Amino acid sequence: MIKSIVLAVIVLALLVSFVIFMPSSQSYLSLGLGAGIAVIFLVNFIVSTSSKKNYIERAAIWIPVLSLSTFFILLPIIFAALMNVWGAFSVATWVLMISLTLTMYYNFLNVPLAIYQKRRELKQLESPGYFPPISILIPAYNEEKVIARTLNSIIEASYPDKEIIVVDDGSKDQTYRIAASFEDRGVKVIHRPNGGKATALNHGLMFAKGDVIVVVDADSQISKNTLVELIKPFRNPEVAAVAGNIKVLNRVNILTKCQAIEYIASINIYRRALDVFGSVSVVPGALGAYRREVMKSGGYYDPDTLVEDFDLTVKALKTGLIVQASTSAISYTEAPKSIKDMIKQRLRWYRGNFQAIWKHRDILFNSRFGFLQRLSFPHMVISMIFLPLSGWVNVGAIIMVLIQGDGMVLVPAFLFFNLLQFFLSLLAIQLDNEDYKLAFYSPFLIFGYKQLCDLILMKSFFDVLFKSKKLKWTSAQRIGETTTGQRLN
Repeated sequence: MIKSIVLAVIVLALLVSFVIFMPSSQSYLSLGLGAGIAVIFLVNFIVSTSSKKNYIERAAIWIPVLSLSTFFILLPIIFAALMNVWGAFSVATWVLMISLTLTMYYNFLNVPLAIYQKRRELKQLESPGYFPPISILIPAYNEEKVIARTLNSIIEASYPDKEIIVVDDGSKDQTYRIAASFEDRGVKVIHRPNGGKATALNHGLMFAKGDVIVVVDADSQISKNTLVELIKPFRNPEVAAVAGNIKVLNRVNILTKCQAIEYIASINIYRRALDVFGSVSVVPGALGAYRREVMKSGGYYDPDTLVEDFDLTVKALKTGLIVQASTSAISYTEAPKSIKDMIKQRLRWYRGNFQAIWKHRDILFNSRFGFLQRLSFPHMVISMIFLPLSGWVNVGAIIMVLIQGDGMVLVPAFLFFNLLQFFLSLLAIQLDNEDYKLAFYSPFLIFGYKQLCDLILMKSFFDVLFKSKKLKWTSAQRIGETTTGQRLN
């Protein structure tokens, strides 16, 4: 824990030192405004947690009236007005100031909360287990290369009262035959005509008897204590769902290692912050759990988006209950090894996310949805629409500076953001007990891998905008690798 605190202090010190690397009125304003709003959130949180009130009441107290949606709408107006007063308005600088302010805001908010969540998590690990009957659903379509190892990991996972149900969604390979070979070990296998993942899951729910429904992707392996840790938060009756901690299994080349560090450093830090307030925005299909009654009240899985997990999580949060994350409940998934396969996977994810955002757009300006409306949902919108576009505006500005022969002025900023990302990655790795070698791939989250993801995001946005009725399920090819050097805890 001490190492994590030291790394967090270094990250926060780097954020403050940005004005040393890039001294200007714009950087002073971005740092001050971003840090100021984050501090308001944190102070309210500290005051609220000093009370003896229950979790929901504390969460309601600390949330400021100002939502991230309002904050983001005001930022462009404020910066445009100030730049006009300064007489130096340019689109590139305007976009840079907005994205820089949001960067400061996210990091000053997320880093302290991630440390707090880790401390709270260590205490929860010592709490006794909670063992309601659970049903584990594994939807499978053409998963012959991976289904056996997935079932072995689930069967061997510790839990006293579990049923395992495989729903073969009209596979054209040997998935059904392989899954059926596990029936003598207590696995129930259901075959149905192909209808998509959401339909397959809903079909499996008709046979499930558990009070809590656990969903695991057919290409994922869970660790020995995953189910025990995943179910613990349900001791609190206000918990509607719990997200598992997804890690990349096949870290075999630069691309898969970039995905591994992305999962750890770009996703888990923010998920830890959201967990503090019970507003985790995505319970991943690779590992997640829901109260059966909550799923039923929301109409189960809807087939109208490509990301049934995001859609169902938002519906659960809309009920007013909380959604948490368990970083101790680990699922290892197979990441795409080639850029072509990664593009297929991310196109489905990003297109589906945009579909779900549009479907639930009523959240953005409806305060009755609480923290979902004030932070987690608008963050998803900003990170998926504005930040990729601003990233490419900044790339264009960099190219223009290089053409003009002023490339040296970019060196301080380049060094700063790489150093910041490196220490953020180290912090995330320390919190997750991960491999420190992954931190050396953190520069790709600044340049290279980031731009690839941003391009796929932008393509997905315009695909949904102009071809929403023609979108199809796209997925990566299964490899079925097991010798990767990655140890399953």
